[in-house]
Amino acid sequence: MSTQVKETPSHLFDYLALALIIAGIGLFYSLHINIWFKWAIVLVSITGAVATFFLLSPKGLELHGYVKDSWRELGKVVWPSRKEATQFTWIVILFVIILGLFLWLIDSSLSWLFYSVILGRGN
Repeated sequence: MSTQVKETPSHLFDYLALALIIAGIGLFYSLHINIWFKWAIVLVSITGAVATFFLLSPKGLELHGYVKDSWRELGKVVWPSRKEATQFTWIVILFVIILGLFLWLIDSSLSWLFYSVILGRGN
């Protein structure tokens, strides 16, 4: 005999998080109290919404797992040393300068070719 467990709808906690944010914003504009208390209400509602989403919602739990796995993979990355990073930076800067000069030379040559030689409008 199988026992069926009643599951909560997958979007219930998403809507609850959204309702918390809407309630916080609504209270911010409807209450006539000190501004610091208003901002505290908004901050508590956003914190509650984020906690509800990440700790209770299936989508939030999947996202939390993805972020955790990504952080773990980031720890496996072998980062270059300071010396290597500096060398690579200088190589990139040098390459950009050389490429810029090359493109300027091509542009100037084509400009001279079209305006002076072909069209005869040169100086």
